Amino acid sequence: MPVESGSNAAARQAKQKRKSHSLSIRRTNSTEQERSGLQRDMLEGQDSKLPLSLRSNLLDLFSQIEREFENLYIENLELRREIETLNDRLTVDGQNFEGADLAKGALKTKASHSTSQLSQKLKTTYKASTSKIVSSFKATTSRAVCQLVKEYVGHRDGIWDLSVTRTQPVVLGTASADHTAMLWSIETGKCLLKYLGHQGSVNSIKFHPTEQMALTASGDQTAHIWRYMVQLPTPQPVADISQIPCEDDVDFSDKDEADGEVDGPNDCPSVRVATTTLRSHQGVVIAADWLVGGKQVVTASWDRAANLYDVETSELVHSLTGHDQELTHCCTHPTQRLVVTSSRDTTFRLWDFRDPSIHSVNVFQGHTDTVTSAVFTVGDNVVSGSDDRTVKVWDLKNMRSPIATIRTDSAVNRISVSVNQKIIALPHDNRQVRLFDMSGVRLARLPRSNRQGHRRMVCCSAWCEDNNSCNLFTCGFDRQAIGWNINIPALLQEK
Repeated sequence: MPVESGSNAAARQAKQKRKSHSLSIRRTNSTEQERSGLQRDMLEGQDSKLPLSLRSNLLDLFSQIEREFENLYIENLELRREIETLNDRLTVDGQNFEGADLAKGALKTKASHSTSQLSQKLKTTYKASTSKIVSSFKATTSRAVCQLVKEYVGHRDGIWDLSVTRTQPVVLGTASADHTAMLWSIETGKCLLKYLGHQGSVNSIKFHPTEQMALTASGDQTAHIWRYMVQLPTPQPVADISQIPCEDDVDFSDKDEADGEVDGPNDCPSVRVATTTLRSHQGVVIAADWLVGGKQVVTASWDRAANLYDVETSELVHSLTGHDQELTHCCTHPTQRLVVTSSRDTTFRLWDFRDPSIHSVNVFQGHTDTVTSAVFTVGDNVVSGSDDRTVKVWDLKNMRSPIATIRTDSAVNRISVSVNQKIIALPHDNRQVRLFDMSGVRLARLPRSNRQGHRRMVCCSAWCEDNNSCNLFTCGFDRQAIGWNINIPALLQEK
C-alpha cells in the first residue's frame, strides 16, 4: 500500500482548507443576501412615508455600517488576544529571571521595559479602536439651524467676492467675472446699483468703514474707488421657509442643473466713472481692502506685489514685495494698521505699519499649497485657508505654530470670521460651506441639494452682524449669492 509523503499530505490539507474557506465565504455571502432580501421584504410591508428607493438606500448604508463595526469588533478581539499573550510572557519572564544572579539585573530590566512598552502600545491602540465605536453613538444635545433666506440673481458670470457695508443703509455688494459689481437690498434681493467702470473681471469688493464708498479690484490691472447712493425698497413679506438642520442635507442628485442665461436687472441704476483709479500694478489686481480709518488702501496683484495707496492723492505709499509667486488675497486688521497678504508660494505675510517710520514683515510657512486667503479676527488671531484642504488659526502674539488646525476634504477659498460669535465660514471647491469655531470644532454644514444651495464652486463667504434675517452670505461660480440665517446654539458652540 503506497504511503503518502509529508509534502503531498500538507498540499492536500492546504487545498482542503482553501476549499472550506471558499465554501464559508459563499455561505456568508448567501446568508447576507438572504438577510438583505428578508429585510427589504419587511420594509415593503411596513408603513412609511419615505420612498421605497430611499429606504433601500438607507438599508444598504446601515448594512455597510454594520460590517464596519463587525471589522472593528474582530480587530478588538485580536488585540485582546495579543495583550493576553504579552501578559503571559511577562509572567513567564518574571519567573525565569527570579532567583538569577545580580549580573543579569540590567538585562532583566531592559527586557521588562521593552515588553511593557509593547504592551502599552497595544493597549493604546485597543482603546483608540474602541473609541471609534463609542464616539459614533455620542448624541448631540442641540442642533445648529441654517435657513436659506434669499438668493441674489442677476450676474452673467461667476461671482468671485462679496461684502456687506459697514454703514447705513446696510446693503450687499458682489464682484463678478462679468466685469461688473452690484449692490443688493438684503431684504428684497433687488439690485440697487451696478458699477460698470472696469474693463476686466471684478475680483474683489470692500466698503469704506464710515462713508458710502466702495473699493473694487479688477483684472484690468487697476483698483477703483467709487461713491454710491442707494435707496432701500420697501421690504416684501418673506415666504415661510422651513428651518433645516445644517447636518441633515440630503443631496438627492449630484447632477448640476442646467445654467440658463440670466438676464441682469434692467431697471438697476448704474455708475460708470470711478472717483479714484489706482494704477501701478503690472498684473491682475486680485484683491483690495481699506486700512483702519479709510485713508489708505492696500491692493494685491498677480505681479507678486501688494501696494499701499493714499486715498486722497491716489499716490503709491509703499510697494510690499517679497512673495515668490502671485498673490491671492489681502486683508487689513479692523482696529490696527496691520496687513496680511497670501500667495501661491504657500506662505502668507504679516505687514506692520503701526510705526510710521518703519514697517516690518513676518513670513509664515504653515501650508503646503496655495494660501487662498488669510484674515484677521477682532481679537489677536489670524485665520488662513489653503488649497491643501486645511484651515489654520494663529495667535498674533505667537505665530510659530497654529493653535488650531482644521482638515477638510476640499480646497478652501475666501474664508470669513464672525465678529460676534467667532465662527469661521469655509467655502469649498466642492460646493459645500462648513462652519467651525476658533478651536477647530465643526459646528455645521450649510444644506445643499439639487433644490437649494450652490451648484458650482463656492468662492467666498461674508458675515453680517447687523441684520436679523441674514447673517451669512456666500457666493459662487453658479452666478448667484445666497443669504443665510445661521443659528448656532450656545451649548453647541461650547462643545
